[in-house]
Amino acid sequence: MNDIKLKIDQELKYIKKITNDPALLITVLFSIFVVSFFVLVPLSNILKESFTSQGDLNLDNYRAAFTRSGNVVVIFNTIKLGLVTATLALIIGFFFAYTTSYMTIKGKRLFDFIAMLPIISPPFVVALSAILLFGRQGLITRELLGIRNYEIYGFHGLVLVQVLSFFPIAYLMLVGLLQKIDPSVEEASRDLGANRVKVFTSVTFPLVVPGIGNAFLLVFIQSIADFANPVVIGGNFTTIAVKIYQEGIGNFQLGIATALAMILLSLSISMFVIQRFYINKKSYITVTGKISRKRELISDRIVTVPVTILLVTITLFVIGMYILIPVNSFVKLWGINYTPTLDHYKYIFKYGMDPVLQTTILSIIATFITGFFSMIIAFLIVRKRFIGRTFIEFTTVMAMAIPGTIIGLGYVISYNKTYYIPFTNITLIPPLTGTALIIIVAFIIRSLPVGVRSGMSSLQQIDPSIEEAASILGASSQKIFFSVTLPMIKEAFFSGLIYSFARSMTLVSTIIFLISAKWKLLTPAVMENIDTGRIGVASAYCTMLIIIVSIVMIFMKIVTSRLGIQNDNSGEV
Repeated sequence: MNDIKLKIDQELKYIKKITNDPALLITVLFSIFVVSFFVLVPLSNILKESFTSQGDLNLDNYRAAFTRSGNVVVIFNTIKLGLVTATLALIIGFFFAYTTSYMTIKGKRLFDFIAMLPIISPPFVVALSAILLFGRQGLITRELLGIRNYEIYGFHGLVLVQVLSFFPIAYLMLVGLLQKIDPSVEEASRDLGANRVKVFTSVTFPLVVPGIGNAFLLVFIQSIADFANPVVIGGNFTTIAVKIYQEGIGNFQLGIATALAMILLSLSISMFVIQRFYINKKSYITVTGKISRKRELISDRIVTVPVTILLVTITLFVIGMYILIPVNSFVKLWGINYTPTLDHYKYIFKYGMDPVLQTTILSIIATFITGFFSMIIAFLIVRKRFIGRTFIEFTTVMAMAIPGTIIGLGYVISYNKTYYIPFTNITLIPPLTGTALIIIVAFIIRSLPVGVRSGMSSLQQIDPSIEEAASILGASSQKIFFSVTLPMIKEAFFSGLIYSFARSMTLVSTIIFLISAKWKLLTPAVMENIDTGRIGVASAYCTMLIIIVSIVMIFMKIVTSRLGIQNDNSGEV
């Protein structure tokens, strides 16, 4: 009883402290409103729509989702694709991570570079390159091998492009984990007579099992939620994400689309819950501070030479697929006429610059809003105590596990009407469909979780006594955040800016539902040109996108280095 009373008194103390700071109170209420209105409201409307048929609450949409021609096959296709892609991507990612951490090989910076490629380029670049190499007019299939009827479209082609697109995610997660294992643990096993294979199977591998599980689940979620690659190269192999778009936008069957969305969300959330509450509990701690000694790397040329050749071959193949896009943008017609030309760029500059300019402008706006807002939320979660703190943290992080297709569909359903202040006729939120604001909000919500987690990690490493001293001297929460906290977490802030801009520029699955005649974005423009067979124009758009993102990232890197910020290349994805 005393414990309950003490807890109530403590909560009342927190409430009183917040109410005495108007800026903090407004910030808390605004944060709760944003994450509720732009994360939970779309999900609740999708859930409601999925159970609504002809104005009544029933299970008709779910029956149709499971009995409609081909839908069960689509569900199994999605699970199959996720499992196969995650397994292969994990194997390649672990191979890269282990060899770069445990062997003396050249070109490690090159391997780190390929991990950045999926971030700075649209998700369907590899799919487009695969078509150029292995399609009906492919450079390898038709020109080099003389194969006329080879078909890259379908399950095998989709697995290829997803594995090449997503294995860098597994690599980034595992390389940091492997590098943090204390070498003394492994060397103790070797001192007792174990060979390297035995050390790997009995010591190293068990220590990274939690990381392997996390990487597998993350790639699985990425794979089943992927929209762009299945659209470009999936052919007759349809996934749930594509089916949602076809039913919701193509057939105007919102009920069936929302039922499929809930099925996809269930798969994604289930994997997210396993990752968060089960795999994380299996972690092993081998070091609580700095690594005690430097690892003795494998330098035997019998091992390192073949491994280096294999790694360089895979790396050059992946880089080559990305380089193929700008190359294709400068030729007349791939597979038929390889004459150099600037026609595709001339076409864009004459008729199609709106998607480039609008995407860049909206992404920049969203980037700075996301950067500050994510740090504010991280500050509230780590440094403040208030009712709703756990709700903000859970909802923000949960947004990471929601596939973009579901967010886009939810926004279409939710924001084509006016929201009023309860019990009044005063407009709270006007209809947002077709406006730039809804696109900016989509950019923010999709990038917010990573920024928040990055900010939280930084704040947890900083002694709160510094901020407490400012508070004792009379500084408000607003003053403390901008004058004390933000300068101390500037590394996380700028990292969040870089990620947010790249993510906004290359986002597909969410904004494909939100574009309008007035607001045309780059990634939908690329997909539209691919659909109409203008591969050269699509390649030119992709090249311009990659250049824009790269220039902004380089600029941000220069700014961070001028401010004395050290970037950690082994951070989490």
